[in-house]
Amino acid sequence: MKLQPDKHDVQTVTATGPGWVAINGQRVDASVVVGSRNERFDWPCNRFEALTPAHFAQLAELKAEVVIFGSGERIRFPKPAWLAPLIAAGTGVETMDTAAACRTYNILAGEGRHVVAALLLEARTAIR
Repeated sequence: MKLQPDKHDVQTVTATGPGWVAINGQRVDASVVVGSRNERFDWPCNRFEALTPAHFAQLAELKAEVVIFGSGERIRFPKPAWLAPLIAAGTGVETMDTAAACRTYNILAGEGRHVVAALLLEARTAIR
């Protein structure tokens, strides 16, 4: 799905598809963290079951107002204990499927909010 955000001075998710996103037009095929203050780095996890508390503790260090967790092609919630570092930092957390997380990130970033999207892009396996 191609997304057409208003013109912003922040990085935006410009398109999404199964197992990939495009950030400012650049295709990304692995899980990624993207933020409205130019945060962008690989998030080393290629499936929901491989997530650990360390993945969410890393997000708390960014001190964002809101973290949007894109849980893949369907919505799945992380264990509440994993969110403790974010809650302790006063960071809001929202969970949604990755496509919805991309749209929500674009809106909040466009409003000038300090928002971070942690986008789980699950490895696609070939059907035999």
